[in-house]
Amino acid sequence: MAKSPIIFGQERPGRAERRAQGKKVRDACSRASHARATEVGGAKRDPVELIEGSNKDRWQHLVPVRHGRMMESAFAFFRGTALLQAHDLAQMPSSGIEVQACGDCHLMNFGGFATPERALTFDINDFDETFPAPFEWDLKRLATSVMLAGRWRGFDAKDCRDAAEQAVFAYQKRMLKKADAMTLDLWYDQLSVDDIAEEAGDDEDILTRVAAASKRAQDRNSAQVFEKLAIAKGDTARLLDQPPLLYHLSDHRSEEEANAQIRSAMQSYRVTLSGDRQALFDRWRLVDIAVKVVGVGSVGTRCFVGLFMADDDDPLFLQFKEARPSVLEGLAGPPRYEHNGERIVVGQRLMQAASDIFLGWTSVAEGRDFFVRQLRDMKVSPRLETFKPRHLAFYARMCGLALARAHAKAGDPAMIAGYIGKGDAFGDALADHAVHYANQVERDYALFRRAVRDGRLASDTTETPVSSMLR
Repeated sequence: MAKSPIIFGQERPGRAERRAQGKKVRDACSRASHARATEVGGAKRDPVELIEGSNKDRWQHLVPVRHGRMMESAFAFFRGTALLQAHDLAQMPSSGIEVQACGDCHLMNFGGFATPERALTFDINDFDETFPAPFEWDLKRLATSVMLAGRWRGFDAKDCRDAAEQAVFAYQKRMLKKADAMTLDLWYDQLSVDDIAEEAGDDEDILTRVAAASKRAQDRNSAQVFEKLAIAKGDTARLLDQPPLLYHLSDHRSEEEANAQIRSAMQSYRVTLSGDRQALFDRWRLVDIAVKVVGVGSVGTRCFVGLFMADDDDPLFLQFKEARPSVLEGLAGPPRYEHNGERIVVGQRLMQAASDIFLGWTSVAEGRDFFVRQLRDMKVSPRLETFKPRHLAFYARMCGLALARAHAKAGDPAMIAGYIGKGDAFGDALADHAVHYANQVERDYALFRRAVRDGRLASDTTETPVSSMLR
């Protein structure tokens, strides 16, 4: 068939040619080369110094809480040190096949949440570090996190490696399938609860867990959050102080000045929404705002929760999270957005199958960037503390499938598939990498613990441990 003339846009190679290009990349960066992770950890690399650098410009009174959460295990330490692995990945062999990467692709940054149509989908749910980068960077971080999670649960070495391998081979399986898909099919693709149940087959235990997680998600709405975080007295609703995790910030400014800055931030956020969502947002009024400590790596960054009310029994909770430069910035390339909130929102929309209707960004008078999303809208995370080896392996597969879907949407699935191929070479290499790099993480964790013990780093372990916050 004769090619149509190009009236708008640029011509690009066909799928077969892009597959061939991906396969050709192996000449410069073999798949086996990804197994190596022993180049890191040299004398010039001080993990404690890198952690200290990442603490700059955080709220210093919360930095010990961050360290306390990281002290819980090597797995928790890994969750809080995306910067360390980004630094190391930049020193390792790279395919150069770029996607919009998550940047912090550990297994706890996946989970279930609501689509705009109120259906439950499984996907990546954290994009603070999203940035264009080689596709395997996300996959290496995912596989290593699976390895560390298995070790944290006390699983034997074979079970841990098998689970990490499951994540990579699931990614490969879905990417090979998506390499031949139509463009709009890639854009609309989702991983639903039914898809997860189909993957589970006749495993009744996993099917029961999926059903229970779906039920928990249905119960996680603004009304349920209100019961936990707020209180109503007459026609007044307020967030409850629950220090050190939720508290109102003492402000030296006058109430009039503080409110003026909040109004300015709200107006700036509102214009990043589409017109129909602006109209929806206008039905609520902001009645209270407080600091909310979240996650591990984000502790100490400026994060607020806003309570909005449309009526006495109609709340909306929005999270305003500081958007700092990605840990991949400068390592994977220069920044492409002046506003880090916009970087996060655009990256999230590129990678996710469906994004929060209130996703947007804003700034405050001090020049800090923020991004905005709903708090806990049908969001559900795995209960890793209850996992057995087969549960971890199954969950790793789901994460691999979800990551492949995201990379296929935001990258070039034909080129990635050409590079990975159909055999076991790539999966075996990345499983080996996960073993070696998990060992490196444990060495870094030991140095971190020593720095805490010696007083170089302050640590507060009095608040809720990470293991009970995984959900």
